[in-house]
Amino acid sequence: MSTPRETEIRRRRKRGRTMGGGLRRLLAPVLAGALALALAGCAEEEPKGIEGRKTLRIGVKFDQPGIGQQTEDGEFEGFDVDVARYVAAYLGAAPDFVSITSGDRERLLRERKVDLVVASYSITPDRRLQVNFAGPYIIGHQDIMVREDDADIHSVHDLRGKRLCKAGGSISWKRVTVELGIRAKLVPATTYGECVEMLEAGMLDALTTDDVILAGFALRRPEAFRLVKAKFTDEKYGIGLHKDDIGGCEAVNRALIAMYQDGTAEKLLARWFQPAGLETTGHVPQFEGCS
Repeated sequence: MSTPRETEIRRRRKRGRTMGGGLRRLLAPVLAGALALALAGCAEEEPKGIEGRKTLRIGVKFDQPGIGQQTEDGEFEGFDVDVARYVAAYLGAAPDFVSITSGDRERLLRERKVDLVVASYSITPDRRLQVNFAGPYIIGHQDIMVREDDADIHSVHDLRGKRLCKAGGSISWKRVTVELGIRAKLVPATTYGECVEMLEAGMLDALTTDDVILAGFALRRPEAFRLVKAKFTDEKYGIGLHKDDIGGCEAVNRALIAMYQDGTAEKLLARWFQPAGLETTGHVPQFEGCS
């Protein structure tokens, strides 16, 4: 026979179990709903890197013939655009092209407004501090473009005292005025397309940047412009990614190797640059390494 104290203890334990069961029944729907929301969020959340994405937002140029140009129907075409399409397909993603200027590239990558930048993007030590680079996928050479009737400029040293375009976000003018110490008269412009318009209008004496860029402009208007063919730098074009996306960078490098190994790169180089007289090669450039 139980004592009164033992009876009271059993009664309290039974009441506790009853209250606990009721509380669990009340909280169960709430917890289930919270878990469902958490799982839904995980399922819908895009990875921060480029790997595993169904769509890749890719920054490309819109006013550089042969490199990246937006046509009248809104589509993009050019060597960089075709490279971007290949890389996206290799990664199992659809490309969503975004027009971009040289001055926007680092900012848009840093703010994750684009996933990749394939836009005549030279790899430099300063830029590597801000973004990651896959590649290079092509090596260009800085050259000079003048009006067809120009008889004064034959080498980079002839730019001394000449009106030279300073395109926004570009470092090409620095190669001349800073690195080589040639005192040209810099004339600012927003894009290379604007530089070309100013050159044709007689507001400039010369435009200097990579030969693969200049070749497209010269080929479009051979009666108006010519290349001096005074190559004086090597320009390694890389594909820009967010600084933290090392895995994505390595995946893009694998795509670029495949592009050269299956012959696609050689066909694209021949299509976009050989008509302008540029020499191309089907060999994979030596990569800089992701960091």
